Amino acid sequence: MVDVPSAHAVQSWRALPAQQQPQWPDPAALHQAVVTLTKALPLVFPRECDLLKSRLAAVARGEAFLVQGGDCAESLDAVSATSISRTAGTIQQLATVFGYAMSLPVVTIGRMAGQYAKPRSKPTETRDGVELPVYRGDAVNGFAFDAASRTPDPQRLVRIYNASTATLNLIRAFGTGELAAPDAALERIKHFAAGAPGRHAYEALATGIEQAGGFTGTDGWHTPGELFMSHEGLLLDYESALTRVDSRTARPYATSGHLLWIGERTRQPDGAHVEYFASISNPIAVKIGPSIAEDELLRLIDRLDPEREPGRLTLVARMGAAQIRNVLPGLVKRVTAEGLPVAWVSDPMHGNTITAPCGHKTRRFEDILDELTGFFEVIGGAGAHPGGVHLELTGDDVAECVGAGLTFDDLPARYRSVCDPRLNREQSLNLAFQLADDILKRHRLVGTGLASGGR
Repeated sequence: MVDVPSAHAVQSWRALPAQQQPQWPDPAALHQAVVTLTKALPLVFPRECDLLKSRLAAVARGEAFLVQGGDCAESLDAVSATSISRTAGTIQQLATVFGYAMSLPVVTIGRMAGQYAKPRSKPTETRDGVELPVYRGDAVNGFAFDAASRTPDPQRLVRIYNASTATLNLIRAFGTGELAAPDAALERIKHFAAGAPGRHAYEALATGIEQAGGFTGTDGWHTPGELFMSHEGLLLDYESALTRVDSRTARPYATSGHLLWIGERTRQPDGAHVEYFASISNPIAVKIGPSIAEDELLRLIDRLDPEREPGRLTLVARMGAAQIRNVLPGLVKRVTAEGLPVAWVSDPMHGNTITAPCGHKTRRFEDILDELTGFFEVIGGAGAHPGGVHLELTGDDVAECVGAGLTFDDLPARYRSVCDPRLNREQSLNLAFQLADDILKRHRLVGTGLASGGR
């Protein structure tokens, strides 16, 4: 059972500087939206969050692998059963490939049912001499470039709560349906491999997966179709309004999602986001970029996981392909030397964003793969466990990232993201197959005593 939150448990962040918060023009409207959310039913429950924490504890111990993926920014206009099931299915397919390559059970988490707000580098945007508030995600304002759309509207917080409820209902239905069954994922993997450019190698890998039985879980550890929900906990008014105190333990939980993360722009150890995250009992994550220093990282870990609880904290490295091999080794060695029970995960997307000739943001498939490869090299070289991948992806047939069959010329007609570019299903599976092949080669080299680190 979940009770109404205590004021102290969820409001201490208000005394600290909060980055990336909207300038709501109507405080009374914001208050009304917060009151509505405070009375709303929880989207997820503490027992589910605790289950995910136990799953992530296995990742931290090197006994499991995490596959996390979904939209850069969800759109209220794009909440459809077809799109949601395609993305959930793509995550399941990636889990099957990575589980086989790692010979480990897989934890699956969607960037879904709450990923409606985005941090931005500037508060305003100017076009043709007109300056308007920047688009901060559908939780805050609209994407269209006009004054009405760009004015922050707190009623959107209630709308995204309702949309997240609908998404969760669809995901839960998907988890009990035939499309979520391991054999369904395997059939889609085999179909992809048969038509892929690297058909010979891909079909051999698909055959290995089939002979191994799928590898999404072992010994009943993984429930078929199990998919936890996550998003960046950016809008603190929204998160604190949906925080509830668990009557079993008297501990506060964010009930907007099973796992929330702190972004690169809001991870100040003395800031409001870290204060809020330190107060909740969910498993949490923090994005770390190339600017972070070792002492700052240790300070963050002290604030967010003072009890050193396995599964509590995941560190998501988003360095960029050009910096991953230079910056990450010192951080991993320092954390490992301190014996801190964190899970290491790679976000190979956010450090590799470029601008296409047509003006769209994009990412090169080769850079994404290179950062992932570098992550495995660094983590393995430090004697730690490469715990997972965190990808912006969709199951829809979009053209937003280039490479693996798409060029800059393909972007204008099939670019759908309202913020950052995503891998489509074909590119996601290409990435998984190529990385899986690299992982398997490393395992074979280690097994024969020929190598123990990177290529």
